[in-house]
Amino acid sequence: MSCPICQKRKPGRFCPAKAEKICAVCCGTEREVSIDCPPDCGYLLSAHRYEDQHPRSLPADTPLLDVHITSDAVQAHGRFLSAIAFTIAKFCATQPATTDPDVLAALRALAETYKTLVSGIVYEQPPAVHIQHELYDALSAFLTESKQNATQTSFGSLKDSEIFQLLVFLFRMGLLRTNGRPRARRFIEFLRGQFPGAQELKREESRIIVP
Repeated sequence: MSCPICQKRKPGRFCPAKAEKICAVCCGTEREVSIDCPPDCGYLLSAHRYEDQHPRSLPADTPLLDVHITSDAVQAHGRFLSAIAFTIAKFCATQPATTDPDVLAALRALAETYKTLVSGIVYEQPPAVHIQHELYDALSAFLTESKQNATQTSFGSLKDSEIFQLLVFLFRMGLLRTNGRPRARRFIEFLRGQFPGAQELKREESRIIVP
């Protein structure tokens, strides 16, 4: 019997996603790439522990890397930042197929939109991928509603430039939290850990630390 993925090596690890044994090499190379790994897989958890011991850094060509984010802006609007993150976590809970790249694409596109708002030129270019577009719309709707009802919420009134900084902040956080694999959900799992239930939104204090 050979590994069902490579058809070459001897299978030795049970893969819960495949419901059968695969070889160690395919487990390592196809994990979160072609294999949609469940979050409780022992091999996946072990790999994530290794990744935690070797933090990622942002390459020089990272989008929006030239944006200066002040710690004051993040701390002053921590509750609003948490609300944006909660909106993402809630969307991902209802759309379990969402991956880290989907979240990052939506955040980047929305940040680019707010960048144009700050400059006074409204230009919107949502992601083409359907699920990314849906998350973009959900976040955009939340931000629009929050601005329209600023006096009725505990967030207060935020400038477009401040919202832009918060979106870039979350985008960078996502890049640092994920591992770059196309089916990774490390950033999503982090957000879910921050917000275990929708009813706790009003009691949530920002536990997000500036990287």
